[in-house]
This record gives sequence, structure tokens and C-alpha cells, in this order.
Amino acid sequence: MGLSQRSRRYAPIALLGVAGIALAGCGAPGASNGGGGGGGGENTVTIYGTIVDAEAELLQESWSDWAEENDITIKYEGSQDFETQLGTRAQGGNPPDIAIFPQPGLFADYAARDFLKPAPDAVKSNAEEYWTQGWVDFGTYEDTFYGAPLMASVKGWVWYSPKKFAEWGVEEPTSWEELLTLTQAIKDKSGAAPWCAGFESGVATGWPGTDWIEDLVLRNSGADVYDQWVKNEIPFTDPQIKAAFDATGELLLNPEYVNAGFGDVRSINSTAFGDVAPKVASGECALTHQASFLSGFFPEGTDISEDGDVWAFLLPSKSPDETFITGGGEIVGAFSDSEATQKVQEYLSSPEWADSRLALGGVTSANKGVDIEAVENPILQESIKLLQDDSVTFRFDGSDQMPGAVGSGTFWKGIVAWVNGTSTDEVLTQIETGWPSS
Repeated sequence: MGLSQRSRRYAPIALLGVAGIALAGCGAPGASNGGGGGGGGENTVTIYGTIVDAEAELLQESWSDWAEENDITIKYEGSQDFETQLGTRAQGGNPPDIAIFPQPGLFADYAARDFLKPAPDAVKSNAEEYWTQGWVDFGTYEDTFYGAPLMASVKGWVWYSPKKFAEWGVEEPTSWEELLTLTQAIKDKSGAAPWCAGFESGVATGWPGTDWIEDLVLRNSGADVYDQWVKNEIPFTDPQIKAAFDATGELLLNPEYVNAGFGDVRSINSTAFGDVAPKVASGECALTHQASFLSGFFPEGTDISEDGDVWAFLLPSKSPDETFITGGGEIVGAFSDSEATQKVQEYLSSPEWADSRLALGGVTSANKGVDIEAVENPILQESIKLLQDDSVTFRFDGSDQMPGAVGSGTFWKGIVAWVNGTSTDEVLTQIETGWPSS
């Protein structure tokens, strides 16, 4: 998960909802009557996504040379209100040529409403050659392939300072029990809370906590239970989901264990998720749980390596012989099937584009054709290897697959309430009420 995903977390996620439909009649200046693109010309392709600020600049840099060589003008627009605005534009007949979707559930919703064009054969071929079947499935709706993945992230990393580990005489754990033992050992040796956590993310506050729960449901209950939970075939009130909350609470609700450098347990909700990185780099915080993109939040010059300032291990699975990971990513969908649009789709699904973006730093890809050795950050290298490994059990971020009313609604809010002291049973019941009745 790169900045693209962490940027979008500042805006609430919603499917094509009331706001989008209500505003659709307003249209937009220069709106076209069909197909997408807004009348930019046959060699102009418009792209809309959640990627903003510095990350958007890198995205545009990643395709600039190719676009010039192919005489195509790519106009990119990023918005933190992507979900609502895309719905408005699609309903009003003025969608972009291409949208970069941050969640498979949202992507599938647009495919179900016949807004998206099936992907051209060249894109499908790239996806089938360079991605695992699971990633291909994310871009497929009712047996029709609509879009290839773009970037990706690996969640579940636990970041720490190797220098501090050496000082304390402790090692990376290989099981949950060893992680608990490690936590207590650091507490005993340092006299300070070992963990730091930040769940604050503007209107999206709470999402880092959902990542904890998703990791533990997958690792401790397995992929089948995880899949059923995401579909609400197993409710939040199920004992297996409660067990994931209880396990997380052993660490994050224990005032002896958090919140290093920031305050008490409740300070987790007021601490910005990226602010924990400098504390880990300085050694003030011994452990924090966050996705691969946290590497972009460490102070400039931080040595991320096994013997450097910062390193990471994956949150242990129940069985040391199995590797389970959760992650996020984007899917590229097209509202237009113009020749220029299809060329851009094909390029974005290629290892050539992935290499171009990876060379600029800060992101990972599940594309099997990329040059991993060209990625300087070793955690990002490891993340790419995990994403490409067919023996690794990968599941997309659970909250991103749930309906917006739950995933970015009651689940996020429930995590905040839980950290603030609401009982687990009450929180689970409240989260479950967010599921649509039909």
C-alpha cells in the first residue's frame, strides 16, 4: 500500500450513493453525453483517482516518457473525495476515461452498474501473465475481466529498531506467544511501554485498528473464516472475531504496553498513524504495527535494514509453516474504450510501467515481471516477493471489501469506541448493525 492508499484514508469510503446520484443532474462544465473522457480529444486520456499531492506527482512522472513517445496526453486528477465525485460524474455522463479504484468492492459496484468497459485482450493477457489468480479475480465481475491491478501493499509488518533489540538482547518472535513474551521482556528491560500506535486519520480515524483485527482473523482463524466474515456469513459477534479483538487488546488496551512516547491507551485515537514512525527510528517506541508504506514516514536518512535504524517482521501466524498476509491495492477500470484509453490501460498493466513507478520509490507491486533488485528499500523488496509468492495466502483488506456503511463506517467508529473503553461485546454488536438488511 503506497501513499495512494494512505492518502485516500482521509476521505470516507462510500459506494455509488445518495450524494453522487443527487448531484448527478448538475453535471460538469464540458460534460460529454457518453463514453467517458469529458471531450479531451482522441489522443487525450483522463485519469481520476485517490492519489494526491507528492504521490500524484510521482504517478504522473512514471508515465510521462511513455506518453510522450506514444503521442498521448494523460491528464490526471486526484481527489480525497474520489468515491462521491466519481459517482456524480458517472451518473451525469461525464466520467473520466480511466479511474484508479482503491477497493475491489467499489470497482465491482461500477462493473455491476455497467459503467465500466471490459478490459481489452492485451490487458487481460498482461494480468494473467504477471499476476496471481487472486489479483486477476479482484478485477473480474461475473466472469468478465474489467481491469488489472496497479500498485499493492503488504500489511501486518511490525516495525522495530534492530539496535534496541540488540541492546535488550531480544529477537524477532515466530509465534503470538513469543510476541507477548517479547513485549513483556522489552517492558522489563526498558521500563517503558513497548508499543506505540496511531489510529488518527482525519475522517477515517480508526482504520489502522481494523488492520490489526483483519490480520488476526486471517492468521488465527484461516482464509475460509476471513472470507465468510468479509461477506457477513460470519458476523462480527462471532466468537472467532471476538477472539481477534481480545488478542489485539492484550497489547493495545494494556496501559503497561502502550502508547510509547504519546500517552495512555486513549491517546492511540489522537495520534496520527504516521507520527509513530520517527519514534520507532529514535528507539523511543520499540514496536508498531503498520503496512509496508510506513517506510515513507521515517525521517530522511533513516537506514531501513536488518542492522540499521529500523527493520520489520511480519505479525506471526498461528502456524509458523504458513504465511498469511493482508494487503491493499488499486484496480484500473475504464469508462471509455477509445484506442488511446486502451493503450494507456495496457501500459499500466505492464511490468514496464511498474518498473518505472517502483524506480521512483515508496511503493510496491504484485506484478511478477518487475525488477525487484531495482527497489532499494529492502522491506518493499520483501513485500513484493510476498505479493508474488503463490504459496503465500493473501487476502485484500477486509474493511475495503465490506459495504461502506460497515468497512468505513461502523467498523472504523467501533475501533475508536473500543480504544476509548467501550466493551468488546458492545462494540461488536454496534459494528454489526452497519450491515445492510438485504
